[in-house]
Amino acid sequence: MKPIYDTNNIFAKIIAGEAPCVKVYEDDLTLAFMDIMPQKDGHVLVVPKEQAVTIYDLSAEAAQACMLTVQKIGKALERAMGVTGSTIFQHNGSSAGQTVGHFHFHVFPGPLLVIKDHGVQFEEVGKLEEIAALIIAQLESPHA
Repeated sequence: MKPIYDTNNIFAKIIAGEAPCVKVYEDDLTLAFMDIMPQKDGHVLVVPKEQAVTIYDLSAEAAQACMLTVQKIGKALERAMGVTGSTIFQHNGSSAGQTVGHFHFHVFPGPLLVIKDHGVQFEEVGKLEEIAALIIAQLESPHA
């Protein structure tokens, strides 16, 4: 059974401009922004603008766009944070750990050897903006 999409979820509100975010990247089909409760410094979320709860609900076009954005963000994040690798994952359904009913990828710099619990502590917006600026600079770099 296909899950019902809640148009009031926080990511839908962010996409619609009804809730704030620290934006890292945006194109016609995707949006990337800093997680306000990061499990690690540099924790970025990539979401499609299309309404989809899980990967199984995404159109092929949105799925492709998300992967291309994840590639861009991952490369820029590694350079911005001075690491040589990244960790990328996503959950499908609440029983698998999905906490927001809108498909999304988590992109982290480096390995997840030490991470904070998710949903426990909000990060200061100023710190998120500083990290976002580093990532954006790498996205705009000729080496991107």
